[in-house]
Amino acid sequence: MKQFFQRWLINTLAVLVAAFVVRGVSYDSTLMDLNGFKVAIPTGLIVAALLLGILNAFLRPILLLLSLPLLVFTLGLFTLVINAVVLLIVSWLMQPHFVVESFGTAFWAALVISIVSLVLNWITGTGKSPVSVRKEASTPPRDDGGGPVIDV
Repeated sequence: MKQFFQRWLINTLAVLVAAFVVRGVSYDSTLMDLNGFKVAIPTGLIVAALLLGILNAFLRPILLLLSLPLLVFTLGLFTLVINAVVLLIVSWLMQPHFVVESFGTAFWAALVISIVSLVLNWITGTGKSPVSVRKEASTPPRDDGGGPVIDV
């Protein structure tokens, strides 16, 4: 359950960054009164990130399988198009609360979301990040005592 909330938070932050960086992505906020302080809570963004995570879990694998020849031909770059389509579906389902204006906007927003998610997952160690750092043990030098050693 903890890992689910971490991924949801990372996904929400990635969508938030995309909304700030890419023009044409917008979301609604709910104004709440907390002990006299007015606080805007981005409810449209939070629900959109949850729906994006659900669609990425169930719909995206089907789309990847159906577009496998294109994925192989484009060396995996068609994945960005699939991510943009999923983002447009989220926008269509949440129309007044989360809006992505066009396919081009969805493409650039999907690229930003992918990069931010990759970086945040790598920093927090959440999920399966394709970036990993390994340290190998060094081999101790061999000395037979009888002269130079040539390793082949």
